[in-house]
Amino acid sequence: MAPRKIQYPPLRSTSLRHKDTARSKPSTKGAAAQQATTVDKKALAVHNSDELRVHRMVTRSASRKAVAALLRNKAPTDDIRAGWRMPLRTALTNLANWANLQLSPTTPYLSYYDILLTADDIKALKYDWLTDNNIAFWEEWLEREILPKYPRARIVLLRPSMTFLLMQAVDVKSIGSALPNFSKVTHIFLPVNDNRDRELADGGSHWSLLLVSVIDRVAFHYDSLGGANFYEAQKCADRLSKVLGVVLRFHQLEDCPQQENSNDCGVFVCILMRHLLIKRLLNANANEKVSMSMANKVIDSHGGRKEMLKIIESLRKEGERRRSASPLAPTHTPPRIE
Repeated sequence: MAPRKIQYPPLRSTSLRHKDTARSKPSTKGAAAQQATTVDKKALAVHNSDELRVHRMVTRSASRKAVAALLRNKAPTDDIRAGWRMPLRTALTNLANWANLQLSPTTPYLSYYDILLTADDIKALKYDWLTDNNIAFWEEWLEREILPKYPRARIVLLRPSMTFLLMQAVDVKSIGSALPNFSKVTHIFLPVNDNRDRELADGGSHWSLLLVSVIDRVAFHYDSLGGANFYEAQKCADRLSKVLGVVLRFHQLEDCPQQENSNDCGVFVCILMRHLLIKRLLNANANEKVSMSMANKVIDSHGGRKEMLKIIESLRKEGERRRSASPLAPTHTPPRIE
């Protein structure tokens, strides 16, 4: 007996069905059809191939500074493309060499798999506008702590540096090898920044979240500052559609919770990302209509900062414990979790 379908309030809904059914032409009848996306838990799977592992290690480690160097043609593109077929450590070393990659000139605070948090990142997380590293760490943590509980999930959390590359590259097709293989991916989360200057890697002043349903060919935009990133999100969706080879329908979620100050946008992105990932995608029943609306969702930005800091401090203590337990571990390196 087929699972019972539950229809949530119209507009901004997602139905859970098999990915293959998404090959049919999307319906254009009614607003609800325009705002539908599809997820299939049974079809979701995390890619574990060596090639994807190389990609994920490299793209997680790359900062927008490294990407900006690539865009300025300071990196041998052909060598970078070949790097996806290299051993992990070789690819990472080569990327660091050509880009002179430095996540931050300040004191390292925590090395968490492929993310190096610095004292500046911690300071920003406490009081200020979130850095690329803050958001990249959160995505890394979700991938390490949440997604493994759903081994069949095919969801990509694209790093800020890769979204920047997607937005700023002159020829989108030329960066295809630097992006994940989206052929079997169902959903993509993209942190969007309003930096329009490809020469200014650390530019921009606002973050928003783009959630793309590859199955239903819909791009949902969540902006906590009244649509301030509307242009950037549309451009990002348009460029991603070229990479995917499909036309994406763009939808601005007007009921997205709004921030009350000028520096909580990144925190909103992180909290919304986790909520949508866990509550709307991973924990939904197959063939069930799931609302993508964030109406009446309250975002506690202060609590979100405290929670993220608590997670980081807990990981740092564990890294220190592991380092102290190993007589060969160097003491001059930051606490590390891997």
